[in-house]
Amino acid sequence: MSPTANYSEAGPRANYDYYELNDGNKIPAIGLGTYKVTDADEARESVKIALKNGYRHIDTASRYKNEEQVGEGIKESGVPRDEIFVTTKLWNADHHDPEGALNESLRKLGLDYVDLYLIHYPINLEEKVLAQPHHYDYLETYKKMQKLVHDGKARSIGVSNFTKERVQKLLEDEEITIKPVVNQIEAHPLLTQPELKDYLDEQNILVEAFSPLGSATSPLLENPVVKAVAERNGATTGQVLVSWAIQRNTVVLPKSVKEQRIISNKKTFTLGAADFEALNNLSNKYGEHRTCNFPWGVFE
Repeated sequence: MSPTANYSEAGPRANYDYYELNDGNKIPAIGLGTYKVTDADEARESVKIALKNGYRHIDTASRYKNEEQVGEGIKESGVPRDEIFVTTKLWNADHHDPEGALNESLRKLGLDYVDLYLIHYPINLEEKVLAQPHHYDYLETYKKMQKLVHDGKARSIGVSNFTKERVQKLLEDEEITIKPVVNQIEAHPLLTQPELKDYLDEQNILVEAFSPLGSATSPLLENPVVKAVAERNGATTGQVLVSWAIQRNTVVLPKSVKEQRIISNKKTFTLGAADFEALNNLSNKYGEHRTCNFPWGVFE
C-alpha cells in the first residue's frame, strides 16, 4: 500500500501521492482536515483555497458542524466533483440509522455521494441522547453501512478511533462482507500506535492520521528534535511531520485555515534514515501525548 513516488531530495515539493484502498478505490495521501473549523467563512474559504492549490482530498464529519460550508467551498473551487475525494463521518447518536444520517450529510454537502463514510467512534449514544430502547453496537451499525456502498451513496466505508480488538471483532463477523478500507486514528511522532498500525497493515486497512501536527496545544511543533530535522532539511516543522506520516505509509490530514500554511502542509520531502528513526522514537524520549481524549471510554 505504498504511495506513488513523489518525494524530493532537494527539499519540500507539492505532494500528489495517492494510495490504493483494499476495495480498489484510490485516496490522496494528503487531505485537508476540517475539525474545529466552525466559522462559516473560514470553513468555506479553507476548502476552496486547498482545492485551488492542488488538494484533492477533504475530510469532514457531521459532528464538525461545517458540512454545508465544506460543500460550498467545493462548489466555489471550480474543481470537478469526480476529482475530489470527500470523507464524512457517522456521529455517535446516529448509529441506529446510518443511511438517514448520510442522506442528511449529503444534503448539507450538496453531493450525491461521498468517497468515504466512517463510523466516527465505536460507541453509540442512542440510549443517553435519544432514549432509544434498543442498543446498536458498532457491528450492527457497520452492517447497515454496507448497504450504502451497494446503493452508491458511499464509494468506500471504514472506521475511526477503533482499537485493534474492535477491528478484530468486526473482521470476525460473518455478516460483514465489506472490509473497512481505513481506520482514522490520532497518529504523530508522540503517538505512533505501532501495534495497531502493524495489525492494520497486515489486514490491508490503511491508517489515516488525524491531528498529525499534534493540534494547537501539542508540544510537537516546538519539539527540539522536530525543529532540528526541519532546519537540516530546509523545511517547516509542519512539513517534517506530514512527510514523516507519508513515509510510514499513512494518509495524513493536516488542518489549517491560513492560506500559506495550507499550501505549505502539502509539500513533502524524503526524510533521511537517521531523521526518520529519530521521529519514530520521539515518544520514547518525551513520552506519549494524546491530544484527543474522550469521556466515553473509546480507548478502553
